[in-house]
Amino acid sequence: MDGTQSARSSKGTPDISGPIARFAVATRAEALPASARRIAKLSLLDVCAVTLAGAGEPVSRAVRALVAEEAGMPEATVIGHPKKVPARAAALANGATAHALDYDDTHFDYTGHPSVAVFPAALAVAEKRGASGAEFLAAALIGLESTCRIGAWLGTRHYDHGFHQTATSGSFGAAVAAARLMGLSEERTRHALGIAATRASGLKSQFGTMGKPYHAGLAAANGIEAATLAALGFVSRTDGLECEQGFAATHAAAAGDPAKLCAGLGETFRFEHVQYKFHACCHGTHAALEALHGLRQKAGLKIDDIDAVTLGVHPRWLRVCNIEAPATGLEAKFSYRLTSAMALAGMQTGALSVFADATCRDPALVRVRDRVAVAADDKYPPTAAAVTVRTRAGKEHVASYDLEAPMSVEVKEQKLREKAEALVGPDRARRLWAVIGDIERRKVGELTALMAA
Repeated sequence: MDGTQSARSSKGTPDISGPIARFAVATRAEALPASARRIAKLSLLDVCAVTLAGAGEPVSRAVRALVAEEAGMPEATVIGHPKKVPARAAALANGATAHALDYDDTHFDYTGHPSVAVFPAALAVAEKRGASGAEFLAAALIGLESTCRIGAWLGTRHYDHGFHQTATSGSFGAAVAAARLMGLSEERTRHALGIAATRASGLKSQFGTMGKPYHAGLAAANGIEAATLAALGFVSRTDGLECEQGFAATHAAAAGDPAKLCAGLGETFRFEHVQYKFHACCHGTHAALEALHGLRQKAGLKIDDIDAVTLGVHPRWLRVCNIEAPATGLEAKFSYRLTSAMALAGMQTGALSVFADATCRDPALVRVRDRVAVAADDKYPPTAAAVTVRTRAGKEHVASYDLEAPMSVEVKEQKLREKAEALVGPDRARRLWAVIGDIERRKVGELTALMAA
């Protein structure tokens, strides 16, 4: 079968792969909006910090051991390993490590983690090819935007059915970033997307286990593998994402209006609306945590005063972060009830150390945990939560919070730099930002060397 035959389009099938491939190939780096580039740099700082901080996690050590055992061509840096490995292997290890703490950014257009899937792929390919910092940033931003738009097109039906969008949509964005850095043509980029369509995977049933961070590594590695095969002449369906029996059709995707996916592509960047984590747990718990922390401070609540707590949340989160009685620190990150008790106890939920097995067994926390009721209602946006706290004296306190509440980019930068300092130390955080903030005039090797030091 030749390339012409394989590139057939299903009758009546909307063209999704074409616009994404054109976006990847035709977008000029200098045309990327300054506002989008600035957000991409903030996300890069964030992902670098959480990767360094997560290098000692069990999942990081396991995947790192895998790639070290396989070895291969010394092409790209693996965080926590002294020797370089093939780019695909580095992306697998670094992607898993970046998501090991579940402390990285989220995009609610599709409820996934874009940066941990795309940046490890882009960085590995850029390092292998000796790309400039400007080339790396442009490819990563184009891949991140592709992830967000494809994820939004696949829709929440895909996510609610049980697929982890970080792994699925992330594979397509990683493929786009890798294809861009490899200089693939539009046709070859479509083949890369088609290969990714038959490679992408990841199930939400793995949440609360090492399988979840592994998804980010899979997405990054899948993207590099797909782009590399396409560069080598591998023939795939060039509409594998959208064709009959393609990825969307077989993965419970909503497959929404393609015009929405393409609207403003290359001009407006949905990625700019990425949400950063300032609590070291599932992003679905963050709106409730913000409301509870604020309420505790405002009302002067004490943990022994709590009689009952009700959380109002979007139904989407019930199968994501509603582990009722977590037994491990990792499970605690996905528990509305325990994280609520932690907030009401005044624990710093932005600190990694509080998400420990011992926290799950703390008698005072368990007592309040068991007084927390989670009520799901479609009236709440996925980014919002409402909380009601009743004290033993019979007084009720109410609060709500929406993560979409405006936050200036200056405040985001300040909070992310503070987060990075807490994760990797003030000196290293400052050095990271010095390179990342000026990445367009730097060499990628400066960043990888700093990460490997």
